[in-house]
Amino acid sequence: MDTSFRYTTQFILDKPYYSECFDESVPPNPSKKVYTKAIIFIVIGTALLLTGANNYASWFIIGLGFLEGLSIKFKRPWWLLRQMWSKAAGNEVDLTIDEQGITTKSLYVDTKVLWDEMDQIKETEQGFLITKARSQSYISKRHLDQPSCEFIRNKQGSQQNA
Repeated sequence: MDTSFRYTTQFILDKPYYSECFDESVPPNPSKKVYTKAIIFIVIGTALLLTGANNYASWFIIGLGFLEGLSIKFKRPWWLLRQMWSKAAGNEVDLTIDEQGITTKSLYVDTKVLWDEMDQIKETEQGFLITKARSQSYISKRHLDQPSCEFIRNKQGSQQNA
């Protein structure tokens, strides 16, 4: 009797998928500390402007501060826009989960992450976050059936015990 597991599916890299990826993988940070660098740029630029050292450099540093603040405030829309502009957007992805690992293939990406290479598998409300070295991948439960979710959970449990 063959006990090997194999699940294959296809999905499209569209805006709802990317939105779910961002929402599940980037933890919200309501703290005002994330704006510290922006505030420091604005304060230094203002100080330089008041001393009259170099007006152009001062305004440049102040502008950097505002851009940094906007990049934090609009992090999600900016990330989604970049994903939708990428050449991978709108393409179909073949996802395969088996005994060796997780394989994703599309026109532009062909990756295989082996189970023993994964540092952490974290289940979220809508999917699974997979951490390998310093990279992070997301698999939505929308594209998985119940046995494949259970298989990943078992791999998650075996990694925690290792």
